[in-house]
Amino acid sequence: MKRTFLITGAILGLIGILLGAFGAHGLERIADYESVDSFETGVRYQMYHAFFFLFVGLWGGMKGKSEVILYRLTLTGVILFSASIYILVIGKALSFDLKYLGPVTPVGGILLIFSWIFLAYSISTQKRANN
Repeated sequence: MKRTFLITGAILGLIGILLGAFGAHGLERIADYESVDSFETGVRYQMYHAFFFLFVGLWGGMKGKSEVILYRLTLTGVILFSASIYILVIGKALSFDLKYLGPVTPVGGILLIFSWIFLAYSISTQKRANN
C-alpha cells in the first residue's frame, strides 16, 4: 500500500502541475478573474494532498485497514473537491450551467478535513519504539 500512496502522490502532483500551467496560461484567456482564482484553489489543494500522499507513503506508520481508509478518504476528497472546482470553472467558461455540482465541493472539503484528523489520530496512537 505504501507504493500506492507514493504513486498516487506523484500522479496528483503531475496533474496539479499540468492544471496549474493551464490555469496560468490558458484559462485566464477564457475565464474571469474569480474563476481563475477558484481554479488555482483547486490546484493548490490537490498539490497539498499530493504531498500528503507522499508523506504517508514514506512514513510507513500505518498498516492494514487504517491505510486503506485513509487512502480512500483522501483520494475521494481530492476528487470531489478539486475536480468539482475544475469542472465548474471550465463549464462556466464554456457557458455550461453546472451549478448543480456546487454542493460536491464542500463534501470533498469535509472528507479532506477528516483525512487530516484520521492521520493525526493515527500518528498520536502509534506505538512508540523509542519512547
